[in-house]
Amino acid sequence: MKKMRLASSVFYHGGFIPKEYSCDGVGEHPPLQLFGVPEEAKSLVLIVDDPDAPLGLWTHWLLWNIDPQTIEIKACEVPAGAVQGKTSSGENVWGPPCPPSGTHHYRFKLFALDAALVLDSSAKQKDLEAALPGRVLDQAELIGLYAREK
Repeated sequence: MKKMRLASSVFYHGGFIPKEYSCDGVGEHPPLQLFGVPEEAKSLVLIVDDPDAPLGLWTHWLLWNIDPQTIEIKACEVPAGAVQGKTSSGENVWGPPCPPSGTHHYRFKLFALDAALVLDSSAKQKDLEAALPGRVLDQAELIGLYAREK
């Protein structure tokens, strides 16, 4: 039975991400809370992407080998020991929501794995997702919306 859950104290599932966590604000990642991580999990993966981007799927953040004991990822912090992968901007950091027009969906996808991953920090979303099959014990998703003010 799947029981893992991902939440944020600054927006609810399907709600709008506050401006301060976008390119229109400070641009730090929102705080995240992790619930119900399976006891047998050896590591966690977080993928944040935007399927509404004009050029196709846009990766905003990749984190893997997050300690499964993690219960919160605070704004502006990367969990100790976690690896950040290459985002669509070509950097290994959080890329804040910054849609050119319209309302975009930002998918925060959390995976509990049965092992740590051996991936170089140059890995992109497709590389990270290719390493997941057969390793996922549970997963959770949090969707936030953002639309830039005109």
